[in-house]
Amino acid sequence: MKKSAFFGSVTALALAASGAMAAEGDTLKEVKARGVLNCGVNTGLVGFAAPDANGNWTGFDVAVCKAVAAAVLGDATKVKYVPTTGQTRFTALSSGEIDMLSRNSTWTFQRDTDLKLDFVGVNYYDGQGFMVRKDLNVSSAKELDGATICIQTGTTTELNLADYFKANGMTYQPVNIDSNAEGEQQYMAGACDAYTTDASGLAATRAAFADPENHIILPEIISKEPLGPAVRHGDNNWGDVVRWTLYALIAAEEYGVTSANIDELAKSSQNPEVQRLLGTTDDLGTMMGLDAEWAKRAIKAGGNYGEIFAATIGEQTPIGLARGLNAQWTQGGLLYAIPFR
Repeated sequence: MKKSAFFGSVTALALAASGAMAAEGDTLKEVKARGVLNCGVNTGLVGFAAPDANGNWTGFDVAVCKAVAAAVLGDATKVKYVPTTGQTRFTALSSGEIDMLSRNSTWTFQRDTDLKLDFVGVNYYDGQGFMVRKDLNVSSAKELDGATICIQTGTTTELNLADYFKANGMTYQPVNIDSNAEGEQQYMAGACDAYTTDASGLAATRAAFADPENHIILPEIISKEPLGPAVRHGDNNWGDVVRWTLYALIAAEEYGVTSANIDELAKSSQNPEVQRLLGTTDDLGTMMGLDAEWAKRAIKAGGNYGEIFAATIGEQTPIGLARGLNAQWTQGGLLYAIPFR
């Protein structure tokens, strides 16, 4: 009994120590000591996060991982990309397998409170849509009564879909899938009449088809899906690092700071916000445990928000997404950065 009590005490102490390790700033210290950022991404969604034939990851969400690595480690290539599904992504984050999640994930009440995650901001304002084959001769989601629909489990799309069909007095047969790759495969094999997910994801999926012109995205958007990077709840300093790296990318576009002119502006800009952003004045990095040029490196890693958007998912890419709600607030969109002051 005494031996059991002893080991019970040791276990309790170990748990207490483990809790202490979740104290503010520990993730930043661990990433610096490891020399690599473990970033959770999609298993493969063209334009957002996907590896090429050589295993090199690129995409809109990948760019956020690179920016954080550049800010913290001084090298945008110091990233280990961890593919996660809709069901595994939050477990990977809460367990410590990854340091941050950058995987087209929706910020919701339950995820923020019950799952104890902190979403650091919104990097893409999206909404759920439907894709069907052109030869189905459907022009509206309200014509999908009785349809089979491919849907990823462990996502907000499940509840949204049920709510939408119930509200419109329709029925459907779900075809459950674990990943976008499986959804694409099932949809193309004819296992479902329609595929539903975020509209941006549908555009990315369609762009990868050999015959994208034979598939249409229906006009209805049935939900609000604010997508953004997430970190573990309780490590406020690490949350600040990821949050302000994202805002640095957004602010850079607003202030006209690009990957091409950033070095010149660091020397010559008279804009106080640009000076603070690029570390010329007011060494903001020290407040988070970083150096003065953290934001400058983050921006140089892939450009400002607008450059990243245009290069990965914009209108000149196969994905072909317009800025829409993701335009800067000065251009009628919802995007803006918290002031750097």
